Amino acid sequence: MAVPICFDLDGTLGHFSSGFVILREALGEVWGQAPTAEELKRCQGSTDWEIVDELHRMRFGRGLDETGYEAYEVACVARFRRVFAPGAQAAVGYAGVLEGMHRLAERHRVWLVSGNAPELLAFKAEVLGIDPAIHRLGSLPRHDRAGLLKRALHGCPGPHLYVGDRPHDLAAAQAAGLPFIGIGDMVPGDHVCLSPESEAEHLVAAVEATLGAGS
Repeated sequence: MAVPICFDLDGTLGHFSSGFVILREALGEVWGQAPTAEELKRCQGSTDWEIVDELHRMRFGRGLDETGYEAYEVACVARFRRVFAPGAQAAVGYAGVLEGMHRLAERHRVWLVSGNAPELLAFKAEVLGIDPAIHRLGSLPRHDRAGLLKRALHGCPGPHLYVGDRPHDLAAAQAAGLPFIGIGDMVPGDHVCLSPESEAEHLVAAVEATLGAGS
């Protein structure tokens, strides 16, 4: 049976520098004035919907609606396309981790579950060369990261797994009842952690061992 495995994208499969700067610039285009770095630091959420909603409440005193979120998404994707156009600034992909994810997708149901807005997730996945057949779920209105994981895995028999790189990824995995594998050294704990420079076979072995331990 194809066991579902979920991967975060930013910091887990690679990275796009200046991401939060671009987010603020996109909101400045939509709102007429960009949120400050200090306002951004006050945000507690980890997904685009949560962050933009929090910033909207700070600026306008009310929650964000779907139309406002769509306007942000359009502006943000356009800016990312300009910044990371061919010949301009380059994204960094973790080759071994990406290859390992693709190997796992040959025998498991693999999802990208990301805090990026859906169209931004699609753009980043394309830049990193991620197979379009891999399922994708980006940040949706009124969903936190744990809610996205539960939505992706709804109706799918376990054991499940989330691979991420930050404390909010671990917290979401715990809230969703999933075992966790960390990429990098930003998430201390007794879970398996791999380097971003890990070879594909190291990721595959770690995932298979973790799934086996939970079955």
